[in-house]
Amino acid sequence: MAPATAKGNLFIISAPSGAGKTTLCKRLRKAFPGLVYSVSATTRAPRPGEVDGRDYHFVTREQFERGIEDGLWAEWAKVHDNYYGTPATPIDQALKQGRSVLLDIDVQGARQLLDRYPEAVTIFIMPPDMQTLEKRLAGRGTDRPEVIARRLENARREMEQKDLYGHVIVNDDLEQAVARLVSLVGSYLDKNQGQGG
Repeated sequence: MAPATAKGNLFIISAPSGAGKTTLCKRLRKAFPGLVYSVSATTRAPRPGEVDGRDYHFVTREQFERGIEDGLWAEWAKVHDNYYGTPATPIDQALKQGRSVLLDIDVQGARQLLDRYPEAVTIFIMPPDMQTLEKRLAGRGTDRPEVIARRLENARREMEQKDLYGHVIVNDDLEQAVARLVSLVGSYLDKNQGQGG
């Protein structure tokens, strides 16, 4: 009898806006190029430098709502007046093929995903403190003060839910945070050899 194919790992990474999650995920993908990166869909407008299909699938509100009705999303949420969602099919296909998947998801989405994928590895990225987070958000130069205030309020609520996650990494020093994240993910990939190619 042929051995069962190893199932891939699903890595769910969440963080409040401005905690450095995007940078950490990029570095993680560079360390493990075999990881399948699940690209979320959103109804928000692209930020400067963002590319459709690489950073997000940019869709209309109508397209997104049709996807909700058709059950296309593994998870979805309305955040900052925009929809965000993760298509289910690419995740399920990759995991069945024994490949590991990386999801960069907010706390609300992580809760929905854990209902569907209870064996997922969950990682929460924390900023060192609220003052640093505020500086990072203001330093982006992309948001108005009232948007930053709303993001900070959301960040407080998200950080209160960090105990939902199996692992917490504080991004106080980027290189150290990258090293901790790469080491953690690598330990799961070694166990399962689910890094795929």
